[in-house]
Amino acid sequence: MRTPSTPIHLPPLRDYIAGQFSEPTERLGVWLENPNTGEPIAEQRATAPSGLELALQTAWETHQSGLWADMPIGERVEMLARLSAELEKRQERIAQLDALNTGVTLRLTSMLNLIVTGAWHLANAQLQSGWTHTVMPGPNNNPVQIYRKPWGPALLLVAWNAPSAFMAHKGSSALAAGCPTILKPTEWAPYGCDIFAEAAAAAGLPPGVFQIVHGGPEVGAKLVADPRIKAVSFTGGLAGGRAIAAACAHNFKPAQLEMGGNNPVLVFPDADLDDAAAGIVSLMITLNGQWCRALGRLIVPAAKKADLLERVLDRLAQVKIGDSLDMSSDMGPMIHSHHLAKLQGQLKKLVAAGGTLHSRTPLPDLSGHFLAPTLVTGVPSAQAQDEIFGPIGTVHPYESEAEMLALANGTPYGLEAYIFARDEEKAHQIGAKIQAGEIKINGPSIMSLGIMTPRPAWGLSGLREEGTAETFQFFCNTRVVGVEGPLQF
Repeated sequence: MRTPSTPIHLPPLRDYIAGQFSEPTERLGVWLENPNTGEPIAEQRATAPSGLELALQTAWETHQSGLWADMPIGERVEMLARLSAELEKRQERIAQLDALNTGVTLRLTSMLNLIVTGAWHLANAQLQSGWTHTVMPGPNNNPVQIYRKPWGPALLLVAWNAPSAFMAHKGSSALAAGCPTILKPTEWAPYGCDIFAEAAAAAGLPPGVFQIVHGGPEVGAKLVADPRIKAVSFTGGLAGGRAIAAACAHNFKPAQLEMGGNNPVLVFPDADLDDAAAGIVSLMITLNGQWCRALGRLIVPAAKKADLLERVLDRLAQVKIGDSLDMSSDMGPMIHSHHLAKLQGQLKKLVAAGGTLHSRTPLPDLSGHFLAPTLVTGVPSAQAQDEIFGPIGTVHPYESEAEMLALANGTPYGLEAYIFARDEEKAHQIGAKIQAGEIKINGPSIMSLGIMTPRPAWGLSGLREEGTAETFQFFCNTRVVGVEGPLQF
């Protein structure tokens, strides 16, 4: 049994509150594990109640003072550009910590650094676009001033599969919009996100503009419910999203919620089966299958099911599962023994529902939380409704176009869908009928269709659009000021 290819040690977890670093003192009794070996490496920690109160009060006072919200746009842009530059100096460490903490391959966490450093430039471009202040003609030829102002202190809650990329996207938009921002990283993968506070301090962001606290759902619930938090952006599971939506509803607090999907992959009768197989494998192993836009249900012509399945399995046999810190690994382990056990339990349920498991990827000679990508045939659609969040997909044959579309729309989720077809015009026609926010034709990339395209969600997949412009706009509300003139009788 070999040791990890590049020994990495987790640094002490650190809060960053009111411009000061400190260690979170509350011990949660749950241990994080090295997903490559299964060994415990750090106990989960939470910020003490006094620290949470200080962070909330500091964010509120920063907002009330106008220190950040009223800062000239040029100065705010310059500060965020410096923050991006500081992150660039630290991007290798962020990628390593995320790979160790999550089990996602270092090859992929390094690629995601494009978001970690680049999101700030996109957010600055939104800030400089002029959208935050426009003028319209009003009564009696008086101008009407339209201001898009920051809501106030914003709370960011990020998922554990790509925590630093999520933080960069949400955090850059919130800060560019003028919101003092509090980040609570997921308790399962907080270490890469901690580096953002180090970069913020080095970039000279004023104390209270950006803060980090730690903990589990209890800490998140306290922050969401606090009236000093004026907007919440969350990426995570359905249960967490529902709890946040309920808490925000009391004060009509805006919430941006992305809660996953059970994404269909539609293979048309005319599809190139080798291209489809390559795309299916990519969707199963990207982020180790632990991502909201992964393959959920493979929908394939009945006459081609056996042929396509064999091609997919042949490709899966070539996938190298290994240590997440080894740059040659195509796929790493599941994040934690708890999650691995959950996925193994879901496989048992699918078998109990009539499923047959198909897997051909060899597992490494390591004691970590490894799971081979698996397709499951024979499960009725009604028994494949929920997101699995792992390298597992169910297979559903169809005989007609109507049946294909019914299967695609046959779950309460609506995040992503994929189509493989030679006839792209036909694919566009069907794609427009699929109840999902983004439909990709002949491509399974982890990236969006375009830098400026929105990332919407339907059904249980979320609330409010995400995107380069959409997330920036989420953190703003509109104020209209103008002279109406005297009443005429």
